[in-house]
Amino acid sequence: MLENFWQLTGLALADSVNPCAIAVLTMVLVSILIENPKGKKQVLLAGLAFVTSVLIGYLVYGTIIIQFFLVFAEFLREKSVYVYKGLAALAMILGSLNIKDYFYYKQGSLGTEMPLFMRPKVKKIIGKITSPSGAFVIGFIVTLFLLPCTMGPYIIASGLLAELGTLGALPWLLYYNIIFVLPMLTVVVIVYFGFKEVDEVSGWKERNIKKLHLIAGILLFLVGLALLTGWI
Repeated sequence: MLENFWQLTGLALADSVNPCAIAVLTMVLVSILIENPKGKKQVLLAGLAFVTSVLIGYLVYGTIIIQFFLVFAEFLREKSVYVYKGLAALAMILGSLNIKDYFYYKQGSLGTEMPLFMRPKVKKIIGKITSPSGAFVIGFIVTLFLLPCTMGPYIIASGLLAELGTLGALPWLLYYNIIFVLPMLTVVVIVYFGFKEVDEVSGWKERNIKKLHLIAGILLFLVGLALLTGWI
């Protein structure tokens, strides 16, 4: 697995800067602030609850994806070279789509952002959050809406981890998802300690959304290239 360590890290970093997750978290924090305008502690607890929920949800999804790969283990072993190259190609395609968004950005772009038709539903669900426990429960539901814009790198990572089996892959899935949620944790801490207001964080994300796509795109493309060429 060590030979795939840098690829796994690169995939996790690319996934972590995806604007989708940050946008959803800011909506959660805004919802809590509306209910508790002076409740900084509530914001902290709700943010941590939501991030924890996302972390657990994605661990479950990763385990399911790995099970899928294991079901077809014999076939995949016979075609392992093609599967590996397929994962590399997928990473490069997703990377190219993100890089494209830097030059020609469009909201709800295929494979890089949450589809536009899903966004009102997400806002409606998040608007029901009034407490940290609500943020935790709804976090699981919201992860389903995040899948279209975050699942690509995760499928590639799970494919690389499948050879370890479910139990062997779990520590690496946890490692991946800790990296994935780090930017969200950072946002929660920044808002809680008053370094920035929620709307400032949201504004920063909007101003830098193209750059976030560019960073994610470069990382994904390089990981795909590394997998394809055995560079790392």
